[in-house]
Formats: sequence, C-alpha cells, structure tokens
Amino acid sequence: MNGEDPPERPEYITSIINGLERYNPEAVGSLETYVQEQCEQKYTDCNANRTLLKLYQLNPDRLKDEVVTNVLVKAMTQFPSPQFHLALHLINPSAANQGELHEALSKLRTLNSQLEGAQYAQFWAAVDGDDLCADLIADIAGFEDMIRLKIAQLVSQAYREVDLELLESWLGFSADATKQFIEEVAGWTVEGDSVKIPSNPDNEAKKTEIREDVNVEQFARVIRRSWEDTIAV
Repeated sequence: MNGEDPPERPEYITSIINGLERYNPEAVGSLETYVQEQCEQKYTDCNANRTLLKLYQLNPDRLKDEVVTNVLVKAMTQFPSPQFHLALHLINPSAANQGELHEALSKLRTLNSQLEGAQYAQFWAAVDGDDLCADLIADIAGFEDMIRLKIAQLVSQAYREVDLELLESWLGFSADATKQFIEEVAGWTVEGDSVKIPSNPDNEAKKTEIREDVNVEQFARVIRRSWEDTIAV
C-alpha cells in the first residue's frame, strides 16, 4: 500500500473525488475533516488529499497552512513512494513562497529528502532537535512509529545482518528501546553486536543467469564478414 486508495476511505469521500464535487469549493470542508480523521487514525489517503490541494489551487482564499502541512507529513510517511512530491507540486506557488508556510515547506522537503536518501540518523536528529519539526508532526498520531516501521521494512528488504549500533541510529532509539523493537515488533534477533534478519524474497541472494540466443544464420553472417575483411586486407 502506498496510501493511494486506502480501504478506510468512506463512501462520501469516494463520491467527491470521483465526481463533479471534486470541483465544488464547498467540498473543501469535508475533505479537511477527512484529513483530520487520517491524522487521528493512522492511515493515509493521498488521492483524496490531492483533491483537496487542487481545490486550494482553484480557491486560494480557502487554503489553510496547517492542513497543507498535515497533508504533506502524511504523504511523507509513504516514503520512498512519490506521494510527497505529487502533493508538493499541487501547492499554489504564491502561497508556498510566503511567510510561515514557506519555512514549513522547506523543512518538510529536507526531512523527506533525508528519508528518501536513507539518511535516517540525520532525520531523527532533525525531528528531535527542531521545534518547527515538532510542531509540524504534532497532529499526526503515531508519526514516529509509522516511520520506524517503514525503515524496518526497507532494512529487511536489503539486509540479512546489520550492526546493532547502526540500527539504533537508523531507528532513532536508545539501545534498550531498539532491542525491544527488534524482538517484539520486527521479529528479528540480536546476537552480540549484530541483528539477524530472517531471509525473505527481497534479501535473499539470487543467481543471475545471462543467456544470449544467437541462431546459425547470424553466426554464419559474422564469420562471412570476418573472412571477407581478411581477404580485403
């Protein structure tokens, strides 16, 4: 799931985004309420949220900075999908380049870039040490848990074994909290200074077989050309 069409979406939201109501300024209130529901219930509906951003484009007087940043933070939890950038590009440039929203968007771009670039330690340092970051994620229930679960998923796809201290920095946890997460949430095991990750279809080594099919006619043509070049010399 990349948050595009979640099963939690209510029928009235489906009617809005799939019908003419997606162009009705009066739908803004319903979609804003739905964003708040997503923030409280730990799921993301990127399709519906983009519909709201498009309505903000058409009706800039209705734009609310806090709703915009909540939409972007929710999209960020879907990394490394393109959802954050799809939402970001729908924000009216005149609004995005002014005041507090401009500062907030700059911070969110940085955070998302760190996640997409697997700079997890830098991401947690920014989240834990920046008051603006704390304000931006304050409305998103379980934000840190969702990010840690996604990091763990990506790690499990790339590794069979990882250094425990390195994993601590990636998860933004203390040593004890990291071990608890490893055993109770991820289902991995700690052996000394290493974390063992069970094999899965993504982290298993796969044998690559390279095969080139050359028929007799093609081979004969190559030999003939080589012979003709030799005679010409």
